[in-house]
Amino acid sequence: MKILIADSFPESHHAKLSQNGHEITSDPALDSDTLAAAVDDHEVLIVRSTKVNADTFESGKNLKLVIRAGAGTNTIDKSSAAENGVRVCNVPGANAIAVAELVMGLILSIDRNIPDNANDLNNGVWNKKKYSKAQGLYGQKIGILGLGAIGFAVAERANAFGMDVFAVAKPGRSADAEQRMKEAKISQLDSIDDLLAKCDIVTLHMPATDDTQGMVNSSFLSKMKDGAMLINSSRGELVDEAALLDAIKTKGIRAGLDVYNNEPGAGENRFTSEVALNPNVCGTHHIGASTEQAQVAVANGVLDVIASYQDGEFRNCVN
Repeated sequence: MKILIADSFPESHHAKLSQNGHEITSDPALDSDTLAAAVDDHEVLIVRSTKVNADTFESGKNLKLVIRAGAGTNTIDKSSAAENGVRVCNVPGANAIAVAELVMGLILSIDRNIPDNANDLNNGVWNKKKYSKAQGLYGQKIGILGLGAIGFAVAERANAFGMDVFAVAKPGRSADAEQRMKEAKISQLDSIDDLLAKCDIVTLHMPATDDTQGMVNSSFLSKMKDGAMLINSSRGELVDEAALLDAIKTKGIRAGLDVYNNEPGAGENRFTSEVALNPNVCGTHHIGASTEQAQVAVANGVLDVIASYQDGEFRNCVN
């Protein structure tokens, strides 16, 4: 098959695809504006963060499969894909540990003010008095919204820090899920409101859907503790950034963000974001899944999806 890879992808897995007889075109510099022209007669398209819009599906006359090398597919126009007979598949769970590690890094960075610490030292400023102030994580209450693979990975790591972990009770959870929650020492609360009122840290691990878009709004933030932390490593669309800026100002909310509204459609670009510039925000560049370990695991999953497609099956199809 002719396969177009529009993002970074491990060289070892390029070789495996070629060894399996596929013709590979790789261009990590492609973005949402240039992808339509590049898709040409490729049958399979592999993307990570590159946005795939309707123009790409209309241009790709031979396109049959788009693989998201990761879990979230909100950057792919799935309706247009379906209209053009293209299946969209993903690779869920493979990068859960990497994202959970970044979540803990953001929490530690906020609590110990690590970015400003390092920046001052880099600029020749010694201010031990200022940076000696920190709450500490032991005994802190962390609420996890979204108990998929990443949510459980965060819970396990929070346990290692001696934190108390909470989630919202969900009717109909399987016996296996309930047992896993017990093993992860996750206490269940009746509602999101109860979780927001109780927890010192709230971390989001939910997909962007009609139900979750903008869920972190003024009402949500008003129910959080003053000075609490909000961590978002899932999708920027979950957070009303204007409401967050107001909560930072009025409630002292501190935020750790790996994702934002209106992110660039390419790996390198100019990006202006008022929330990212706020001093109460510790931000990273949507890199939660960007560890070598995670990328190898995800790439293995991509190869599995391609092998299943060759066998006439669509693994992890989302449309």
